[in-house]
Amino acid sequence: MIQAFANIFRIPDLRRRVFFTLGMLAIYRIGFWIPLLGVDQQQLAQAAQKATQGETSGFGRILEYASIFSGGSLQQSTIFGLGIMPYITAGIIFQLLTTVLPAFQELRKEGASGQQKIMEWTRYATVGLCIMQGYMWLQYLVSSNLVQPQYLNSTAGMFNFYLAGIVALTAGSLFLMWLGEQIDKHGIGNGVSLILTAGILARMPSALDWVVSNFDPSIQGEAGKLGPIGLLLLIGGFLFVVAGAVVITVAQRRILIQQAKHTRGRKVFGGQRHYLPLRLNHAGVMPIVFASSLMVFPSWIFGMLADSARSTGDANWWSSSTAFLSSNFENSGYLYVLCEIAMIFFFSYFWTTVQFSPDEMAKQLKQHGSFIPGIRPGPYTAEYLEQVMERITYVGAGFLAAIAIIPTVVSSEMGIPFNVSQFLGGTGLLIVVSVGLDLIQRIEANLLMRNYSGFLSKGVGDRAPRVRSAKG
Repeated sequence: MIQAFANIFRIPDLRRRVFFTLGMLAIYRIGFWIPLLGVDQQQLAQAAQKATQGETSGFGRILEYASIFSGGSLQQSTIFGLGIMPYITAGIIFQLLTTVLPAFQELRKEGASGQQKIMEWTRYATVGLCIMQGYMWLQYLVSSNLVQPQYLNSTAGMFNFYLAGIVALTAGSLFLMWLGEQIDKHGIGNGVSLILTAGILARMPSALDWVVSNFDPSIQGEAGKLGPIGLLLLIGGFLFVVAGAVVITVAQRRILIQQAKHTRGRKVFGGQRHYLPLRLNHAGVMPIVFASSLMVFPSWIFGMLADSARSTGDANWWSSSTAFLSSNFENSGYLYVLCEIAMIFFFSYFWTTVQFSPDEMAKQLKQHGSFIPGIRPGPYTAEYLEQVMERITYVGAGFLAAIAIIPTVVSSEMGIPFNVSQFLGGTGLLIVVSVGLDLIQRIEANLLMRNYSGFLSKGVGDRAPRVRSAKG
């Protein structure tokens, strides 16, 4: 492992790419500390702390989910408060449109020019999403009296606050989009994914600080403290979930493919056997993203209804029903967990159906003269591939559902804050694991291409072996 790290810095081009990527991520973290104009940061931090501790019903759930992807910068309302999520959301929208609308499908078939056109529209959509989300966030700050008084006392002050805030948040997200593109060109790894991962990992020091400050080395342990057994369970659970996330990310179902033989003159070509890899978790992290984002709204709505019913003071069926739904649709509620699992299964099949086309794959196999042994080419092959994908999607969705609910169960049963238990599963962990594996594979490819030993294999030495010429 140490030798593999040393080999990275032996290659000038790879060393330059790694340092460039680290520099771009450092710029991202510097922008994390630049606040928005007119926001009372002290009151905002207090409101965010109360919200995440459960003293506020709706805002705390939305803020906790949004902070996973923004590195907690919404709690400080910085220029990078929206993070890279508007760009990712726009990309997901156009990716879905590409698979649904024939006009976008034709653009994708045009090659580089069509992809460039879709990317241009994605950037325009990112600007629109930034303006909309920025206005909603500033509107919340104004309604909660989290803005400095000099901006609230006049119409001109309010106009300047909204204008400066929307421009700063939009410019911050577009700047992060540009940083991601620069990492793609001059760095190593996927720039947008690395920025998103950096925002998630930025919350880890606060989680470690909570564990250290609340650790009690005594055997009995004080109430509300984390004892030795609890710490061991926490560490063991983290290692187990990370290993499971790695298995889900790299697991494949390989289908044997036989290439037909072709005779040309006296020579026979083809006849080789290879495998068609189908990912166990073909949908990736998207089912958890969709399920978690949508489950925020029922918990928020039922919480608001319960608060309004309690404010009236009347004990009737309406107040009891809203109280029941509000308690069960909290993060640790039974109905919340059950609905989240059902939505993860639904979006796993939905995203796989959108991304995976068995008819197109069967058509390509037939055009290349390949077939699955025992399966006739054409519609029968498409039906077989669809059946296999349905079965492995069920298994992958089950793993995703288990990883998604682990933070909720740990937080409710062990009394650990959600900002600590979120590293035991959920969206953030899957993103970090997938991005980390992708980065390691890219570095490994660069090392092996230059005959250096990498992380995943022993390599072939520091120099390429000599090849004898034809003359001997």
